[in-house]
Amino acid sequence: MSPLGQGSPVAKFLEKNKNGGLHHVCIEVDNLGEAIRGIKKKNLRFLAPEPKIGACGVPIIFMNPKDASGVLTELEESHDAEGH
Repeated sequence: MSPLGQGSPVAKFLEKNKNGGLHHVCIEVDNLGEAIRGIKKKNLRFLAPEPKIGACGVPIIFMNPKDASGVLTELEESHDAEGH
């Protein structure tokens, strides 16, 4: 993995972790809205109030690592769900 630029999240991660390591885990879900509602019912938090379009052109959202054993977890709507 290489950073896209100096200020990118991966570049910042590699500055702190010179030997690399796990940046985040991505979980593909069939219905992102439904997944978000289910997670919120368990009082877990997200880093942003709403999903955004990710690098692959589908909606994504990141869970708060404090609610996921310190792991940055990305939820990504299935490419099939968006017709990709």
